[in-house]
Amino acid sequence: MITRTRLAAGACALLAALAAGMAFPAGASAGEPTGEDAPKVDLVLDVSGSMRTRDIDGGTRMAAAKQAFNEVLDATPEEVRLGIRTLGADYPGDDRKTGCKDTAQLYPVGPLDRTEAKTAVATLSPTGWTPIGPALLKAADDLDGGAGSKRIVLISDGEDTCAPLDPCEVAREIAAKGIGLTIDTLGLVPNTKMRQQLSCIAEATGGTYTSVEHTEELTDKVNQLVDRAADPVVTPVATEGADACAKAPTLKSGLYTDREEFGQQRWYRVDVEPGQELRASVSVAADRAVNPSYGVLLRAVTVHGREIVRGEAAGNGRTDVLSTGLQYPKAESDDDADAAAEAVCLQVTNSFSVASGVKTTPGLPLELTVDVVDGPGDSDDVAAFGLGRGWWLLGLLVLVGFVAGLLWGWLSRWRFAIWRTN
Repeated sequence: MITRTRLAAGACALLAALAAGMAFPAGASAGEPTGEDAPKVDLVLDVSGSMRTRDIDGGTRMAAAKQAFNEVLDATPEEVRLGIRTLGADYPGDDRKTGCKDTAQLYPVGPLDRTEAKTAVATLSPTGWTPIGPALLKAADDLDGGAGSKRIVLISDGEDTCAPLDPCEVAREIAAKGIGLTIDTLGLVPNTKMRQQLSCIAEATGGTYTSVEHTEELTDKVNQLVDRAADPVVTPVATEGADACAKAPTLKSGLYTDREEFGQQRWYRVDVEPGQELRASVSVAADRAVNPSYGVLLRAVTVHGREIVRGEAAGNGRTDVLSTGLQYPKAESDDDADAAAEAVCLQVTNSFSVASGVKTTPGLPLELTVDVVDGPGDSDDVAAFGLGRGWWLLGLLVLVGFVAGLLWGWLSRWRFAIWRTN
């Protein structure tokens, strides 16, 4: 009886080991950025007295920020080195000189201990001044070193109170150092002056500005920015689209930046060989206050103006970036052996608009991704259908299923035999 029990236990252990081998194959963690290559994010939170105001979903701005931070900490990718810096959290007095030094590292930039970070956030209470400029300078030091991406996410509900240290000039100074640091800004229930200041800070480093009036919006946006820090760093190439297909620059696979005026069309050309597939996507950022209800259209057309395929997206004022994309597989036939590449024209159009008094120049930041790859073709190779090297996993699944079936059948017969003898 003991022998049979041990055999059954061994069979279960074998199944567990096989399952573990599938769930955690060797080298699963290979390629994850660690040490010097890890992306770094410093969340800079305004804890000035105005954060006591109760105008976000029935609660205070501070309560909304804490709730958002807790959810963001839970969702932060393991590879991201994250820190939290405060401004205006410690000095409640009236001395301006002292108040403008009130910035501190609440949680150091490094591997994230979620419990420790949440505990630190829970202690915050709206207190003092709004020294945005000094906080940005210190945050840049927090992120010093390493080859990974660096991002500051600034959340504030008011403009800086420590001029003449202009935070916009501070952001330009940080950008001029060429350390690859991006500053994204989020304004809680913003006014015009604050929106202008936070937009300027973000634009100086190629970041984004977002107005936030609800807790869910704040959580979603900070999560998006933290996730973006974990993406591979790709340096975009500046280009200048034309006002017509015939004048458009010819682009190869890569990431490109441009600016597009309100309601303007921008044209680019891509050469696509027979049997290749063109994949393109575009994002247009609203880096200033825009009217609600807007859209972005990306069209692929022939040089003669015939539309091949299009991608489009619409927004209602709840996001600061609008993106769309398209795919165009150019079929290959026996007659295409010596055929020339087809020139495909990409047209980008936006329907953003602004209220009177808002500057329309320079144009809106535009980011265009172009990827020309070999099409799937008609090969019998499994890789063409997306399995690729997954054959080994399929074989392992079949093997485990076969072994599991044999063991289950043997165990069932053994239990039935025991039942009959009793």
